[in-house]
Order: sequence, then structure tokens, then C-alpha cells
Amino acid sequence: MDGWQILQTLRTAKQTPVICLTARDSVDDRVRGLDSGANDYLVKPFSFSELLARVRAQLRQHHALNSTLEISGLRMDSVSQSVSRDNISITLTRKEFQLLWLLASRAGEIIPRTVIASEIWGINFDSDTNTVDVAIRRLRAKVDDPFPEKLIATIRGMGYSFVAVKK
Repeated sequence: MDGWQILQTLRTAKQTPVICLTARDSVDDRVRGLDSGANDYLVKPFSFSELLARVRAQLRQHHALNSTLEISGLRMDSVSQSVSRDNISITLTRKEFQLLWLLASRAGEIIPRTVIASEIWGINFDSDTNTVDVAIRRLRAKVDDPFPEKLIATIRGMGYSFVAVKK
């Protein structure tokens, strides 16, 4: 049984996060690994600190899938993928939900665009890419614009932060 078969077997049986550690470094191999169900793909050689950071990121994301979050009048349920603010239901896409969860679960912390791009889209950040900014704009339109108190702050030159307000 090779690594691809092991990955497919894991994916049919469990939702445990999987990080592929491999010497296969072609784009086709990376795409195949991610399309086969890997949560992340790390090519050898790699630093141990990078591996640990990626494991922590996967554990945060996996933990997020099994809980609810309530902060500043915002309520998120990761099982039903439901969101409400001040008891008003808000419809979000899957990526918008993940982005809001990332921000809200780390309230008060400045989250750089690079971290957002990596954790939500699994991409290395390119300064010419406005993916994160567009997603934040769309998220604000749903979560912030209809309400007087704003929860998502831009920290110029640094990233974004969820601002906890007292209720």
C-alpha cells in the first residue's frame, strides 16, 4: 500500500487532519495529495518548527469544527454552520464562515493576511492577490454593515482583527 492509498483509506474512514510529509515536490503531486483529502502538504526537507506550526494550525481548525463560539453578540455553530448576531440569522458561505471563525476565535489578536490566506485557502500569500481583502469586504457586508458596532477591524499594514465589544 502506497501513501496515496493510505490517504484515500483514511479519508473514507475518518475526518482526522492529515498532513502529507513527502519528497514528491511537483505541482501535480501536491495537487493530487490535496485533492485526495490531505489537509496540508509539506515537502522534504522542511524545518521542524514549520511542521509544528502546521500541526497547530490543523489542530485549531479541527477543534473549531466541533464547537460553538459566542462573542460580542455573535453566535457561531460549526456543526450547523449557522451564524447569528444579536439573534439575527446571517447566511455565510463556507469560506466566509471559516474566515469569521478564525477572526472571532482569536479576538483581539492581529491576524496577518499571510496567515489568513494560508489557513483559509491553503495558499502562500502573494502581495498582488486581493483574495483576503475581497473576502473581508464581503464578510463585513454581512456581519458588520447592518449593525452599529463593527467587529472586524483593519490594522493597516498588519492584517485584520476581531474587536470584542461588551454586551
